[in-house]
Amino acid sequence: MSDDASSLDRFTRTAEIAAGDVIGTYSTSFGLATRLLGARHRQHVRNIYAMVRVADEIVDGVAAEAGLSVVEQTEALERYVADTHRAMRVGYSSDLVIHAFARTAREAGIDESLTQPFFDSMRADLGEDVGEAVGETDPTLGPAPLVYDTEAHARYVHGSAEVVGLMCLRVFLRGRNHTDEERDRLEFGARQLGAAFQNINFLRDLADDTDRLGRSYLSADHRLSDADRDSWVRTVRAQLDDARAVIPLLPKDARAAVRSALALFAALTDRVDHTPAEDLYTTRVRVPDPVKAGLAARALITTWMERDS
Repeated sequence: MSDDASSLDRFTRTAEIAAGDVIGTYSTSFGLATRLLGARHRQHVRNIYAMVRVADEIVDGVAAEAGLSVVEQTEALERYVADTHRAMRVGYSSDLVIHAFARTAREAGIDESLTQPFFDSMRADLGEDVGEAVGETDPTLGPAPLVYDTEAHARYVHGSAEVVGLMCLRVFLRGRNHTDEERDRLEFGARQLGAAFQNINFLRDLADDTDRLGRSYLSADHRLSDADRDSWVRTVRAQLDDARAVIPLLPKDARAAVRSALALFAALTDRVDHTPAEDLYTTRVRVPDPVKAGLAARALITTWMERDS
């Protein structure tokens, strides 16, 4: 950055470096996918990932490990929500990750219609508004195990994943014109891709969600059977198919990254499909790094061969 950059420009650049460090630390898969994005999208998507990741970590054990009670974790999340929404309005936060996200939100038109459902899902993981399936809470012991029934699952997936897909879509589509029909199709595809990502993560994280976090996202009344796994695999594959169908409508400089991420989760789904349900409670299914690299290369080649649009 040049010496004559403004203080705000320097701070924003520092914030975006911090956001990039978050994705580099937490997700090699999404980190790889963002490298396939065109330069005009890459940092914005990293900024989105960083904000949602930090919020997710508040409710997924980091704050608890630091010694915060459930009440204090809720307070920490509420401060994060308030700071995020304030930064979206004014364009500044002293929190580097929130500041980076606010820059993206303001440039891409991301508003509280997307961030509020996300934060609502994060609140649910602290035991708020999950529904009748949640057990009684002992204030001295923390929340009882969380069990998401069908309605709560749908609400949670929309807030935790579908809206994140819509945030990324707003980044991809800024400055471009689409018909209402095209935009509707793209939004449906973004929601379906987000839902597929979340549902396959629920399957591969069964051990951690069940044993460490005490959550059951996929079954309201029992441990998953192989038949349950098969049903969820069919659901995920249908969601991936819906998302795959609209990739050609995306700007070309976003397609390779989306294809790569989709291919990775399709490979994960295949591996989950061949893993006994009971084994999913003791092991986390992974795709080897060389396979990830091959999927990314194939996505690049497929996109390169397409006609520009």
